[in-house]
Amino acid sequence: MKKPTALAAEDKALRAAFETAYERELAQSSHGATPQAALHAAAIACRETLARRWAQTQVEDAARGDKAPVRRVHYLSMEFLMGRALSNALAALKLAAPLDARLAEQGLSLGDVLEREPDAALGNGGLGRLAACFLDSFAELELPSFGYGLRYRYGMFTQLIQQGRQLEQPDDWMRDSPAWELPRHDLRYAVGFGGRVEVDASGVRRWMPADRIEAQAFDFIVPAHHSQRVSTLRQWQAMAAPIEFKPFCDGNYARAARHQVLADALNWVLYPDDSTEAGRELRLKQEAFLVSASLQDLVARHLREFGSLHNLGRTNAIHLNDTHPALAPAELMRLLLDEHGLGWDEAWKITRQAVAYTNHTLMPEALETWAVRMFENLLPRHLEIIYEINHRFLEELKLRFPGDHALAARVSLIDEGSHGQHGHGERRVRMASLALVASHRVNGVAALHSDLMVQTIFADYARIWPERFHNVTNGVTPRRWLQQANPALSTLLDGRIGDGWRKDLAELAELKPLAADRELGAEFLAVKRANKERLAAVIRRELGVSVNVDSLFDIQIKRIHEYKRQLLNLLHVIARYQAIRDNPGADWVPRTVIIAGKAASAYQMAKSIVRLAHDVARVINSDPRVGDRLKLVFLPNYGVTLAETIIPAADLSEQISTAGTEASGTGNMKFGMNGALTIGTWDGANIEMAEAMGVENMFVFGLRADAVARIKQLGYDPRLYVEENRQLKRVIDAIAAGVFSNGDTERYRSLVDSLLQRDVYLLMADFADYVATQAKVDALFADRAAWGQRALRNIAGMGPFSSDRTIAEYVDRVWSVKSLDS
Repeated sequence: MKKPTALAAEDKALRAAFETAYERELAQSSHGATPQAALHAAAIACRETLARRWAQTQVEDAARGDKAPVRRVHYLSMEFLMGRALSNALAALKLAAPLDARLAEQGLSLGDVLEREPDAALGNGGLGRLAACFLDSFAELELPSFGYGLRYRYGMFTQLIQQGRQLEQPDDWMRDSPAWELPRHDLRYAVGFGGRVEVDASGVRRWMPADRIEAQAFDFIVPAHHSQRVSTLRQWQAMAAPIEFKPFCDGNYARAARHQVLADALNWVLYPDDSTEAGRELRLKQEAFLVSASLQDLVARHLREFGSLHNLGRTNAIHLNDTHPALAPAELMRLLLDEHGLGWDEAWKITRQAVAYTNHTLMPEALETWAVRMFENLLPRHLEIIYEINHRFLEELKLRFPGDHALAARVSLIDEGSHGQHGHGERRVRMASLALVASHRVNGVAALHSDLMVQTIFADYARIWPERFHNVTNGVTPRRWLQQANPALSTLLDGRIGDGWRKDLAELAELKPLAADRELGAEFLAVKRANKERLAAVIRRELGVSVNVDSLFDIQIKRIHEYKRQLLNLLHVIARYQAIRDNPGADWVPRTVIIAGKAASAYQMAKSIVRLAHDVARVINSDPRVGDRLKLVFLPNYGVTLAETIIPAADLSEQISTAGTEASGTGNMKFGMNGALTIGTWDGANIEMAEAMGVENMFVFGLRADAVARIKQLGYDPRLYVEENRQLKRVIDAIAAGVFSNGDTERYRSLVDSLLQRDVYLLMADFADYVATQAKVDALFADRAAWGQRALRNIAGMGPFSSDRTIAEYVDRVWSVKSLDS
């Protein structure tokens, strides 16, 4: 352990180096000490220190050898929702105070400088934010690791709202040249598409791609907060061959630049619209590009360190974050077989040792499949390998389950006649099946999800390999989501239970016996009110709507999707509005309902829900008979930075997905550790949160997963619930009659018809219990001391939901060498 004097000297040296680099960079600005110039200078100054730490981390990892108990982890994900980097780097390096002082000398504020940094548009929702939290924990737990993703130029999209409608525009977050990136010009790998497979004289099969695109590496460094270790997000940028000179000289510039356009498109947008053939092809190419570049990088690094591939599976872990990178087993087999000459059995053993898979959904339609013909056109050698994997797998099944042809058809890697969204009877490759067959471990992300996963979508595979399946409940990094997002609450916790929770979140449990302390409760409520004032200022600035900071802040922020049930939230808002109109003199608990989230550009029902939210808000917020008793606001362009303002201000967290549909949720954890109470279904991680804090401290409502399955099996008729509930019928009738759409009865016809005729996610069945539970929320909020006490109990129960605990479980069960022998 370092002596305090040595540590102080190290901190002093770091501060001096930072200030020197900052002044040097700022001196190069042609506009003087502007906030933008200061941002760039501070980022470069931090990056220099992080680059030195990165180099030392790589030296330490390479020196571990093949006897290390933990394998190097390669975490493949289509998205990493990183948020802003400067505030995190300053916190980790303990440089916020010196930078603040330097900026004050120049007439600038740290807050204004931090606001100039755009969110890195490398992700969309919970999947990407989970991956970002994992990178933070990789560094904190000193795990040898790389995250691998794509360097998206425009990300998902910027969400604009025009007359209540969602519009999408490119998110040009790189326009000011991201200062965090470290280009790795020496790391380039060729990725092929199309062409044919040839057999040489010795019988070896060789893929001859028609097109080759180079993958250029860019590194994004993520620091630990309690050591000098870092983790790395390595992003791939597609680089085309030079222009075709002859067409250029002939004036055919489009032809000359054709390869550049095709390469650039791979990095333009996260999740291109797959409702067209071109969109589907681009998605598959993106996934292949990510997987091929990442695995080539892994193999090259392993050969540098060990000189042989025979121990690759025992020294490296390849983790698939959902189904998008499921091509990895086929690509690794191709590299081992074709490029490095291994035999099938050894290559397959290595692949099975290395690969593990995390599933994030229980919805069969979300498990990617690709048309065989598309594979034949783009990835012919991979298709051959998948066919061979499938043949050997099915032969094994014949021995274990003789005569069970139905089982073989269900688990085959090839769907011989799907009639799914894009199927139309054509043969398709099942990517989740490839991941399941090739992985040595498969997990869900909450206890209920993992149980349902082996009972429903993967039941056949769990029957074949019960030992492969396990659960690892998700977590979030407390560094960003409590320490940085809510410094006032963090300081309050330090004063009451010490600062040990910053290193080990389990120490939040020490808050539980203090929750009834009225002085602590009052201090907590004061912190909460200050955070609400900050959010209210954002709402006023962005939307021109004034909200009552003493009202209950009821918040739902997540991707707009029917199963997330933002629509159920809106139905309750309308019911509440109608009740206030009927009885304005009643003792109403004031409530501000805040919704944020993006609807996928081609998802018309989700976009209709966004528009309904704005229509309802327009009517309610302009009704003088309602006043501050009820407000509804939709904050546009939801992302990490906005969440860091919203979550600390929340009184109530809406986690209301239909039971059995939400794999885990991580927003629920962020809200809980910031002292928001949860209203939610018995679904995902809500269950484990309730068990950790005491179910009496959560507002639980609605049908449970078994009841949902039973009611659907018996035949669900949503109209019966509407006819039997006058309040619900009045809400549906108001929407249908155009009360919120200026008399336009057609605007929400399809939405209303969907609720009355199908209601796939059982909003009608859960409405009554949801409204009754919201009344319990009102009753508790009216007693401010009791509300504060319960909020503190929520915080005290959040220790198990740190991503550090999640990663420690992955290490123990999946990424350690011992996990291969268990």
